[in-house]
Amino acid sequence: MSESNVQDQTVPAATPEPGRLTKGVSEFFKSPAAVIGFGTLIVICGLAVFAPWISPQNPYDLMQLDIMDGRLAPGSESMTGMVYYLGTDSQGRDILSGMLYGLRTSLMVGVLSAFAAAIIGTTAGLFAAYMGRRTETVIMRLVDLQLSFPTILMALMMLAILGKGVINVVIALIIAEWATYARTVRSTALVEREKEYVEAARMLRLPGWRILFKHLLPNCLAPVIVIATMQVARAIGLEATLSFLGLGASVTEPSLGMLISTGYQYLLTGLYWISFFPGIALLVTIVSINLVGDRLRDVLNPRNAS
Repeated sequence: MSESNVQDQTVPAATPEPGRLTKGVSEFFKSPAAVIGFGTLIVICGLAVFAPWISPQNPYDLMQLDIMDGRLAPGSESMTGMVYYLGTDSQGRDILSGMLYGLRTSLMVGVLSAFAAAIIGTTAGLFAAYMGRRTETVIMRLVDLQLSFPTILMALMMLAILGKGVINVVIALIIAEWATYARTVRSTALVEREKEYVEAARMLRLPGWRILFKHLLPNCLAPVIVIATMQVARAIGLEATLSFLGLGASVTEPSLGMLISTGYQYLLTGLYWISFFPGIALLVTIVSINLVGDRLRDVLNPRNAS
């Protein structure tokens, strides 16, 4: 057998067990809390995706706003006959429509930042574990430096440099969160690289990139999936915090945090609905994602595998 044919052989130990995915899905849906969280999350995502078609108005189209409809209580009707089921804010925006559009922005920020941070952190962690020596030292010292700063402080520093805006919030959250993935993946990859299938791949003289991404990476994905799910909820909460502080999304880029911020000053005046309903939507979104993440952590934990 020629050397080229030997190198093209697949190392068998990196392939998953048959039926493992089906078993994992079955285990996931055995938890009532996970089912409720997953169902709620599907509904929330559906509302966000179809917001332009199901919202009573575009709350950020100035031509559709009437200042005379400002601060109307839930269930009030405008002079044009439109019913504001959750009331309006000081500018006459429909709170329900603002929440639906705000969900789109908040979910986009959470998913994009978690996904990009996962790619960067996972790649860095794999290289640190596989290369070792000086490469590992440099990467892990950067990770230690990154993790020494509170996430919210790092995000505030980045936004002070980049300025407001949804894209800048995503960039700030990526920079603030990638180190968590890198440390987790490195610890997992250090265990995996000592196993027989990695040694076999080296003996076959497979390229380093192929060992990293075709053999090590699939066996390090379980903790990454769990962390990414949790980080989506964390990123949504951080974006809401930044928007509440006035450094997140702008007025033309609605998010739940921005909606809460606009009504905060009216909480003690009886106009509770301006912040209350967006706050409930934010709470339900984060809790549903965390319920899914908690169940994924239990299902993907190798100690629970039979």
